[in-house]
Amino acid sequence: MTPPPARPAAPLRVFARLKRIERRHVAAVLRTETVGGALLITFALVGLIWANSPWSGAYETVKDTVVGPHLWHLDLSLASWAADFLLAFFFLVAGIELKHELQVGELSEARAAVLPVVSALCGMLVPIGVYLAVSAGHQHAASGWAVPTATDIAFALAVLAVAGQNLPSALRAFLLTLAVVDDLGAIIIIAVAYTANIDAVALVVAVLLMIAFYLAQRLRITSLWLNVPLGLVVWIAVHASGIHATVAGVAIGLMLRGTRDDEEESPPAERVQWWLQPFSAGFCVPVFAVMSAGVSIGGDTFGALFTDRIPLAIAAGLFVGKAVGVFGGAYLTARFTRAELSDELRWSDIAAVATLTGVGFTVSLLIAELAFEDAPDLLNLAKGGVLEGSLLSSLVAVVLLRRRNRFYIQLCGDEDTEDTREE
Repeated sequence: MTPPPARPAAPLRVFARLKRIERRHVAAVLRTETVGGALLITFALVGLIWANSPWSGAYETVKDTVVGPHLWHLDLSLASWAADFLLAFFFLVAGIELKHELQVGELSEARAAVLPVVSALCGMLVPIGVYLAVSAGHQHAASGWAVPTATDIAFALAVLAVAGQNLPSALRAFLLTLAVVDDLGAIIIIAVAYTANIDAVALVVAVLLMIAFYLAQRLRITSLWLNVPLGLVVWIAVHASGIHATVAGVAIGLMLRGTRDDEEESPPAERVQWWLQPFSAGFCVPVFAVMSAGVSIGGDTFGALFTDRIPLAIAAGLFVGKAVGVFGGAYLTARFTRAELSDELRWSDIAAVATLTGVGFTVSLLIAELAFEDAPDLLNLAKGGVLEGSLLSSLVAVVLLRRRNRFYIQLCGDEDTEDTREE
């Protein structure tokens, strides 16, 4: 009896759709802060290496490739799509974080909110002062005053998660609250300071659409078939108005309903954040990092990064200004008001986190592109300054956080020893 013919081997599907359980696992991994930060660093390095490789021409070609219809000014380069559209999802998640903090987080109680809010504000004002002092005399200095004001929330939380695993949870809450307020300040700066021409008709349409979105939330209309197209049209209208389109992301995040009805397991804002976090961390921010971190450092540019006042002012604003502003704001608030530092924290912890806030990467690069979009050479130097300040801040912060981490490990060990002796 002849054996049945062997079945042919199934073809290898390289990019086959993952199984449901695998998709959930990938999404869960992308929600972790360490993975998001690692992806941001990796793709930023890809952009930096690509821009300084023999294929740098291809890098510029990809960035400048225009895609989209001319209608409503949607004929954007791929770099602009990354900055205007993809980062809108990043800021939408940030808007939801801010709403959560306002409703049930640190910002829900005025007494608890004072210290991180004042720290965030000082952490924006002092870098501006440092930037203006260092860049004084440069003919284009005024354009980039806002570049060192922002903190990269994803990067900062990832560094804290890796370097400070044993630090008090109150420190993460402090950093998260501070970074959320910082992001809100950055959005206000972008909307006010970097909006030159306003299309009044488009702006009115955008406002009306936002009102419609808000009413849909209040009327408990949760259908994706309505809310997703409505949110997309809001983005288009904001973009067409001349205001930076990422403002639409924050606005939608703040308008999403954050309270749970009796028949709901979770509120819409929480569900949207759960869905979008992997997409934002795993695709939107990494693609923006590739498109924006491509600083050409060949030839005279490398030397200019350490001699030109623009990159030096940005780096100093991030590394010195953010640390001094955040720590000084927290200390003066606790010293002269009724606001108090959490019992779980020490001022050495705040100093370490204050240094970490100098990592301005994502939002600082975005503001740099808006500030120096008409001066490509200065834009390249400004981005170099962001990378300098962010790298220096992250390295020093890791050292300080590691020291505080060892302190708490030792403290827990001493407490365990004392408990054993008492028994």
